[in-house]
Amino acid sequence: NNWKNPSNETTARYAEFNSSGPGANSLERAKWTTQLTEKAARQLTIKKVLGNWEPITTYQNPILHADYSDPDVVRVGNDYYMTASSFNHVPGLPLLHSTDLVHWNLVGYALKKLVPENHFFKVQHGAGVWAPSIRYHNNEFYIYYPDPDYGIYLVKAKQIIGPWTDPILVDTGKGLIDPCPLWDENGKVYLVHAYAKSRAGINSILVVKEMNFSGTKIIRESKIVYDGHELDPTIEGPKFYKRNGWYYIFAPAGGVKTGWQTVLRAKNVYGPYERRVVMDQGGTSVNGPHQGAWVSTSAGEDWFIHFQDKDSFGRILHLQPMEWINDWPIIGIDFNETGKGQPVLYYNMPKAKLFNSVSLNDTNSSMDLNWQWQANPSPNWVSWDQQKIHLAAIALPDTLKNLYSVPSLWMQKFPADSFVATTEIELASATIGDKSGLIVFGTDYAELLIEKAKEGYTIQMGVCKNADKSTSALFQPIKTQSTNKVIFRCKVIPEGKAIFSYSEDGKIFQNIGETFYIKPGRWVGAKIGLYCSKPFKSSSNGMAIIHSFTIQK
Repeated sequence: NNWKNPSNETTARYAEFNSSGPGANSLERAKWTTQLTEKAARQLTIKKVLGNWEPITTYQNPILHADYSDPDVVRVGNDYYMTASSFNHVPGLPLLHSTDLVHWNLVGYALKKLVPENHFFKVQHGAGVWAPSIRYHNNEFYIYYPDPDYGIYLVKAKQIIGPWTDPILVDTGKGLIDPCPLWDENGKVYLVHAYAKSRAGINSILVVKEMNFSGTKIIRESKIVYDGHELDPTIEGPKFYKRNGWYYIFAPAGGVKTGWQTVLRAKNVYGPYERRVVMDQGGTSVNGPHQGAWVSTSAGEDWFIHFQDKDSFGRILHLQPMEWINDWPIIGIDFNETGKGQPVLYYNMPKAKLFNSVSLNDTNSSMDLNWQWQANPSPNWVSWDQQKIHLAAIALPDTLKNLYSVPSLWMQKFPADSFVATTEIELASATIGDKSGLIVFGTDYAELLIEKAKEGYTIQMGVCKNADKSTSALFQPIKTQSTNKVIFRCKVIPEGKAIFSYSEDGKIFQNIGETFYIKPGRWVGAKIGLYCSKPFKSSSNGMAIIHSFTIQK
């Protein structure tokens, strides 16, 4: 495509050799392309093609193929800090750090437990922490997050790794979601947020409220500043900014899987707001593209980080270039010069002094930051000893049909669309009925488990379809062995499938069962992890000793 400019054909190069498969018909190529001979193809060395250009000066989307839904980012000096939704998973409000906007490290969490604590001792799928915002004001980090059943909370810290304050309830009400603050030059503090129809009975509107000077309490009634029912249905996830005397609200609309990025601007904080779509999917494969954050670098560049809903793999993150024209932002590349961009696959790296290489997390912590529970945990569920992980056997009711609402599942986000997870489990101090397993978890789930039985230790494959509808898990016995140790493996492939296998020696693996088709959870991607359980009335002191848990991408 010459993008309506024939002169582009004189500077672009497309050379092809020996292509095969769908779309390989050379007769369908543009006239200005070249079909190479074998001799010509051999002459195209990396040095001849790239010269002194280093590919490391570009990045490729997605920048983070993990489920960090509803990201928000703030720059402090030359550092960038991100948080995201965590829903019912604990710890909550993940904190990530970068120095170049492309490479990110998970450095901690801002929320040790969900509040109210008693409510979240039980699994509350899809509830808890929805889309947060992070800001840096008066030498403090502020994170506002919504719980759609209780209201809008604030946590603060002097340093990104904490300590973070306990949550402060800033605004009470059902269905208040996606808050974002703005400290104005006149000393006033404002909050914009949206509504969840499932709780409030309304959606597709944005409101602005005034807060007190400390940003801890609403002091003025809300005012509707935008009604998106006609042009921007399901508008949500607003982010509040001010630039050149204009108030801006960046907000996605049209739904997570099929929507677009809308920007509103006004000279008065309460409007009236003008509206423009500044990015949509266009001709790309990036559906959505959904909620995100505008970031300005110290070098004066503008960027936008947003998520793409990728079903079982969750909401993965993309980085888009952004520019301002006539006080309107354009996100992505505006190929057709309409004022509306579309996502890029590759682009030049943001200007930065160094790549992110140092984790800021507390090195005294023994817990791998990637692990999360399904609800507020008990402190005795997990412990460490000489690099080994000890998972306590948690008593589960005999009437339990499946594991969907078990809080003691210990799991991680999928780190990529293709990876292999391997774990060595020892079922220690076990009595009959104690079990431990490797699980791929969503509204459907599958697991490989080892269970103590009368005749020894049984290896089983368990699958539960529609676990969220209280269906019963089905188990396939694989073998019985005398040893209490086993090595389980799960291979995840880009088609959204999981292949389970086990090994006795860590060298030869035997595939088990049929390929499992992965399903996402409630508002989250699938997760992978471990658990250990015992019968409800058992007096067992059993545990799973996890000798290793590795993920290879």
